[in-house]
Amino acid sequence: MATPPTPLVFEVSRREPVLITPSEPTPHELKPLSDIDDQDGLRVQIPLIYFYPYDPSMQRRDPVEVIKKALAKTLVFYYPFAGRLREGPKRKLLVECTGEGILFIEADADVTLEQFGDELYPPIPCLEELLYDVPGSSGMINCPLLLIQVTRLKCGGIVFAIRLNHTMSDGTGLNQFLSAMCEMVHGAQTPSIQPVWERHVLNARNPPQVTCLHHEYDQLVDDTTDNIPLTKKTHRSFFFGPANISAIRGFAPLHLRHCSTFDVLTAFLWRCRTIALQPNPNDEMRILCTVNARNRFNPPLPRGYYGNCMAYSVAMAKAGEISRNSLGFTLELVRKAKANVTEEYMRSVADLLVIKGRPWYTMVRSYLVSDVTRAMFAEMNLGWGKPKYAGPAKGNVASFQIPYRTKKGEDGVLVTLCLPTLAMERFVKELDSTFKEQSNGGGNAKSPLSSL
Repeated sequence: MATPPTPLVFEVSRREPVLITPSEPTPHELKPLSDIDDQDGLRVQIPLIYFYPYDPSMQRRDPVEVIKKALAKTLVFYYPFAGRLREGPKRKLLVECTGEGILFIEADADVTLEQFGDELYPPIPCLEELLYDVPGSSGMINCPLLLIQVTRLKCGGIVFAIRLNHTMSDGTGLNQFLSAMCEMVHGAQTPSIQPVWERHVLNARNPPQVTCLHHEYDQLVDDTTDNIPLTKKTHRSFFFGPANISAIRGFAPLHLRHCSTFDVLTAFLWRCRTIALQPNPNDEMRILCTVNARNRFNPPLPRGYYGNCMAYSVAMAKAGEISRNSLGFTLELVRKAKANVTEEYMRSVADLLVIKGRPWYTMVRSYLVSDVTRAMFAEMNLGWGKPKYAGPAKGNVASFQIPYRTKKGEDGVLVTLCLPTLAMERFVKELDSTFKEQSNGGGNAKSPLSSL
């Protein structure tokens, strides 16, 4: 992890925001979201950002005009994004496909890509300049469903930043939309994957019947450090290369060393995070893993489905047990939690959300982890090659696991983490001592602290 750089300061000149509408007429209709889509925990705005180096072929094409034209063509197929959310009886969300369009900002910045540093990772400096929060645009109801800012840099590179109303799509769905946009940039007339709405597939049953345990929606009293304001927390990123992952596997029992990188890394971080927070040993700690459930259905959901299809699978244990036991303890819990997500589990979630009024998932004593290593954000080619960084712009609530390549060309996983400042200091010490211990035992993994 790199030492936090000197704060970057630069000027951004923005044009007035405009609405990008579909390039052809689209149906005016009401489309209900699914009962998974419109839960309170997804009624949020998610920022993602893409940094593109200068490419000589940019000289002949204005990236702003190229992207605006491609968006207009893409919205013909994804026309619900050009609509607005309405709220019906019992807080049910519907998209009115009005064709009003998505919000678009054209900007220029007097900064080069190099000035952002050798390595780009969350939290992205000056995000509010690169993704301007247009007053009145960030609500859920009657607001644009996508906000996009394209910023030309002084060096000729560009920054593409997007804010998604999460009720419309998860990471897989958004990537499908952006991939279609890239295809339009490259001259396609239709997306290679046709979008599929069919949100009714993830609606509650009639009558709803909760058949599984869903501790992720337990309503708990927040008597923990989780409610500390962000101003008193530290947000950092850690890089785990192949040697780090191999070292962590070495702490697992033999019969669990075959587990996925996500499982091993998540179990390890949950344990380190718990130790760093120093909770009461009898406090019940939780981990919530976002699980893409598309292939848990029989038959699987249609390939073009771009709604939310994820579960917040939860595992629980007392803080003392997590801290005292070896990695195998938390690893078993993470594996079992993910295995719980079946088609019946998703049906049961939808039923519970309707019965209980679409509640938030609990964040009390919880570690929320989102794996975006397969979201293919880094494959988004706007016509000038792949981005230098692509993915979440920050990780204040969720801890993201992001595919990442260092300046030395090493591929691995970047993990964002936000903790109270003193807990972050203890977390750093825990990581350092863990990898120092492994190194003294003959291993060759450097601490993630020195990897960026």
